[in-house]
Amino acid sequence: MAGTATERDARPGGRDGARVCLVTGAASGIGRAVARRLTGRGHRVIGADLKDTDGVDIQADLATADGRALLADAAAELGGGRLDAVVACAGVGAYDPVTVRVNGFGAIATLAGLRPLLAAGRDPRALAVSSVAAVHETDPAIVAAVLADDEDAAVAAAQAAVDRGEGGLVYASAKRALVRWVRRAAITDAWAGAGIPLNVIAPGIIRTPLSRAIIENPEMRAVADRAVPMPLHGYADPEQVAPLVEHLTAPENTHVTGQVVFIDGGADAVLRGDEVW
Repeated sequence: MAGTATERDARPGGRDGARVCLVTGAASGIGRAVARRLTGRGHRVIGADLKDTDGVDIQADLATADGRALLADAAAELGGGRLDAVVACAGVGAYDPVTVRVNGFGAIATLAGLRPLLAAGRDPRALAVSSVAAVHETDPAIVAAVLADDEDAAVAAAQAAVDRGEGGLVYASAKRALVRWVRRAAITDAWAGAGIPLNVIAPGIIRTPLSRAIIENPEMRAVADRAVPMPLHGYADPEQVAPLVEHLTAPENTHVTGQVVFIDGGADAVLRGDEVW
C-alpha cells in the first residue's frame, strides 16, 4: 500500500534540487542506512519493504508477483510517474527457495519494473545490492533458471539443493544470478542507450539483522570469517556502505555502469586473487 511519501512532499518532483529515490529493504540494515543518508542529503526517498514501519511508504512482498506489481504501481503513484534513482536492496538469507524469489526475481523485477519510471526521471541511476557471496560456489541450475526468467524452475532447483543438504548454495546462486543479469542488462539500449547507469555493489559481512545470528554465534562466526575474510577493518556497519550507494546513484556518476563494486574489506581479493584479471 502507498503511504507517507506524498504527505511529506506532495509535489512529484520533490523539493527544489532534490531527487526522487526509491529504496527497497528500507526498514532495516543497508536499505535503511541508504534511505536515511539520501534523506539527509535533501532527497525525497520512497521506502519499500515487507514490513510496515517508519520509513516504509510501500509495503510489498517481493517474493510474489503481486507484491512486485504493487511496488511498480505504488512507485508510479508516489513518484508522480518518474524516479531519479532506484536501489534494489531488499533481501533474505534463508536456506529456502524464498531466497531465490526475493534476492533474484524480486530484485530483478524491481529494476526492470521501475526502469520506465527511471527513463522519465532526471539523471536516472539504478543499483542492486548483491554480496561477496556471489563469488562463492553456486548451483548452476538455479543461476540458469533465474537468468532464463523461469521462476518455477529456479524454485525447484533451490528446493532440490535444500533437500540434498546444500541449502547454502541458494543464497550465493541468487546473488550470482543478480550480478549476471545486471551485467547483461546494463549495456543494452534499455539501460545504457537510455542514459541509465546500472551497477551492483557486493558487500562483505555487514552488521545487520540478517547477519546478527552469524556474528553472535562463535562457531558460525568462524565459518563466516573463513568464507568472507575481511583484512581491512573487519565487519562494516550499514552506514559505511551507504556513501558508496549514494555515489553510484548520483548524477555525477556518468560512466560507471555494469560494474560489481566490492565493499568487502578485501574479501574478494583474498578469495580470488589477481588471476581473475
